[in-house]
Amino acid sequence: ILTSPLPNDTTQIKAIANARRLYDSCIDEPTIESTGVDTVLSLIDNELGGWPILNGLSWNETQFNLSHLLFKLREYNNNIIYNCGTATDDKNSSAYYIRIAQSDLGLEQRQYYLNETKLTIAYRQFIYDLAMSLANDTTMVDKDTRDIYEFEKKISIFHWTTAEQRARQSEIIRITIGNLSGIFNTSFDFTNYLRQIYHLANVTLLDNDNVSVSELEFLRNASLIIDQHSSRVVQNYFIWRFMMNRAANMPKRYRVIREQFDRVFRGTNAERPRSISCGAYVNNNMGFAVAKLYIKKYFDENAKNQSLEMIHNIQSAFIELLEESTWMDDVSKSKAKEKALAIDEKIGYPEYLNSDNITELEEDYAEYIFNASYIHNVLKMLKIKSKENFKILRETVDRKAWGASPPTVVNAFYTPAKNQIVKMILYFLFVLAFPAGIFQMPFFNKDAPQYLNYGGIGAVIGHEITHGFDDNGRQYDKEGNRILWWTSETIDRFNKRKTCIVDQYSQYVLEQINISINGNQTQGENIADNGGIKEAFYAYRKWVQKHGNIDKKLPGLVKYSSEQMFFINYAQVWCSKMTDSYAMNRVLTGVHSPGQFRVLGPTSNFDEFDRVFRCKPGQGNSRVDKCTVW
Repeated sequence: ILTSPLPNDTTQIKAIANARRLYDSCIDEPTIESTGVDTVLSLIDNELGGWPILNGLSWNETQFNLSHLLFKLREYNNNIIYNCGTATDDKNSSAYYIRIAQSDLGLEQRQYYLNETKLTIAYRQFIYDLAMSLANDTTMVDKDTRDIYEFEKKISIFHWTTAEQRARQSEIIRITIGNLSGIFNTSFDFTNYLRQIYHLANVTLLDNDNVSVSELEFLRNASLIIDQHSSRVVQNYFIWRFMMNRAANMPKRYRVIREQFDRVFRGTNAERPRSISCGAYVNNNMGFAVAKLYIKKYFDENAKNQSLEMIHNIQSAFIELLEESTWMDDVSKSKAKEKALAIDEKIGYPEYLNSDNITELEEDYAEYIFNASYIHNVLKMLKIKSKENFKILRETVDRKAWGASPPTVVNAFYTPAKNQIVKMILYFLFVLAFPAGIFQMPFFNKDAPQYLNYGGIGAVIGHEITHGFDDNGRQYDKEGNRILWWTSETIDRFNKRKTCIVDQYSQYVLEQINISINGNQTQGENIADNGGIKEAFYAYRKWVQKHGNIDKKLPGLVKYSSEQMFFINYAQVWCSKMTDSYAMNRVLTGVHSPGQFRVLGPTSNFDEFDRVFRCKPGQGNSRVDKCTVW
């Protein structure tokens, strides 16, 4: 899309021209090599206070200013240790508020720091090699590398895991800017920091502005650890975290250093082709401009119409499950039905992208003006994204808007604060040589038998609907506000059923790495998987009742019934192969269960699966005591 000739009616669109210019700068490796690293190093020296590890003992500690350092890093969209920005107010879904929380660690989760492993060795080697490749004076590189790692290791002790964040949501504190300093008791002035970073977008914070504070225990302890270390160690650490992400934007010899670490951490074997990584970068940052081109060239309106029918059928199937539930009282059930009927589905793309009116697209990307220098463009993009986040604080939440995720992402998701399902149908074409996306096989094909489509994208649609009623989604009403809208009796019964799911999945062991699945961490996705497959199956059965069993059998699979093929395609969707490193990261940090358990879990709890394949309870994968939430 970004390299082929433009359609005549898009040649004058500035947003598209700049998306192509951004892509061109990214794939222009000769210019990236000749530009070198001067731009990045100049930024570090002139704006960020320098990187001591590169200059031996010559760094001047008297110039250290933590507040200024964090302000400048946040200007370039870096949330290091502290994650501060704008989010939808969970108590008032039409407004935004400020959110303070912990940020990711270099190794993401604290479990990785508990023992010395190949990964911790590779991480320190990453720091060391990158510093050595840039240093003017290498005398302190070895010691500084060890100090950087030990500093982060101390902070990791207090870092909340994904499971803890999910389980301890009741500890989130809601406060105003004017009262913020009273809860931290730290030397770092969060109030002044927030005022500074929001001023970047010309937003003046008021004392009565609402702030949500998560992981307060971590924030306090991290601040104490910073106070206990020398300014050299702290400066080295923050610049390291900045450079850890910039290595991918630098010349080849620096990218290789990053790749060596990723081989251990992610299990990746080689750098992706430049066209793929650059296409992904443009798509992630200017996806709506890319989508404009995609829709012009490839979009099939039939896919959208079919998916809308499927959503309505599956939505009806969920409501039937809701009405048949025996554990909800009438009050909670009535409100849940209202919420299910109020779900706002978005299919494919916002309508303005398929019209001749380019005003909204041009306004959205007015500041996205790029030149031939890739690193210049990357740094500019970081500042744009940071400013955009601060700017929306004073805006009203547009519940009908698509939000930040463009149509060119292969994904589907449910947004509790908007009670909104978004289905992405497009795909960025540098990954595959043909237009594809979530509405492609094995998920969807407009000409495929419906048993495949319902077993594929249908189960995904059901999954997303069910998210509105999982352990997290059930806390939000039909307007997207986080309030208590179920009776205490219904909540107690829900929790008992939820515990069954948690216990079931906690017993699954990923034999590849001999580690058990975290049933608490993955409970929301597991509840959604179990509900989604049921809703899709019942919706498919209703479709057959309406249209008749007109689906043809597939060559080589004629011995299977249509209902069996529904489940076979559902299983095929989650076929995967993981490296050990990726599998470990998935289990420790992921909220989704590995693919095989997304098949084994839901089918073991579904009596229709037993009937279709003539399984007796307790036979094979079938459970005698089935876990059922929805």
